[in-house]
Amino acid sequence: MHLRQLEYIIMLEETQQANKAADRCGVAHSTLCYMVQKLEEELGVKLFDRNSQRTLPTPAGERVLTLAKEILAQVSCMRQVAQEANGSMNGVVRLGILPTVAPYLLPRFFPLFRKQHPETDLHVLEMKTDELNCALDEGQIDAAIWVNLKEKRFNYQKSLYFEQFVGYVSRESRLFGQPSLRSSDLQHEYLWLLDEGHCFRDQLVKFCHMERAQESRKAYSLGSIETFMRMVEGGQGVTFIPELAVDQLTKSQRELVRPFALPTPTREIVLTCSDKFVRYSLLDLIRDAILAKIPKRMQTLQPTQLRI
Repeated sequence: MHLRQLEYIIMLEETQQANKAADRCGVAHSTLCYMVQKLEEELGVKLFDRNSQRTLPTPAGERVLTLAKEILAQVSCMRQVAQEANGSMNGVVRLGILPTVAPYLLPRFFPLFRKQHPETDLHVLEMKTDELNCALDEGQIDAAIWVNLKEKRFNYQKSLYFEQFVGYVSRESRLFGQPSLRSSDLQHEYLWLLDEGHCFRDQLVKFCHMERAQESRKAYSLGSIETFMRMVEGGQGVTFIPELAVDQLTKSQRELVRPFALPTPTREIVLTCSDKFVRYSLLDLIRDAILAKIPKRMQTLQPTQLRI
């Protein structure tokens, strides 16, 4: 039995087609089929049902695949331990990141990080909170940049920065003339909000007790912060943006920004890794690169801020 055979059957389960599995594994179709067949002969059991248009695992195959994934995860962990002990910065890091963080944080550090550390291969995937949580548990990603889940503990979790929620108000809104926003001010405004599942939205709705939080969904589903900003600039309603986004605004756009009244609702952005990932030195390298580009005032929770 060879590790490559385990990789082949896992990819075959994922793609459900031998041609696709062979392409992704970088081998000929005949090679993959032969190696899978040899594994079946060695184990004395049929792993896949090949009688349908899709190649699906048999009941015995499903149990073998579960074990194969555990074996490969342990092998990967062994390699990581050795690399960590040797002080190597070589390797791949699959980094998940929230869609409400990525556009404002990645441009600050990612290009320079890749230039300064070409030996570290950083793969970035945008996911919502629930998706990140699941991907970490299943080992689909190695680490995540997301909001601190205070109810869940990780072997590695370090704070990156504390970010205020900021209002973005159209010139036609009655709130445009106010220097700051209170939760009670928002009850009668048309609010452009992200869909449920975005922690950015869910935290705001909870903090502000927004009874009309569903209204904008009737007009626009699956929107993004940038889309809603354009709606506000066009003259309708109020939306909310993360503090880091303000630095990217033009002078005209900054005129629409309104802070919340004290205490200011704030989220803590953290770097967390999967329990299956032990390359802590690589994560510290990424964290240091991020902190170098984050204002010092945002690296600690201020007395005027309320973490939500």
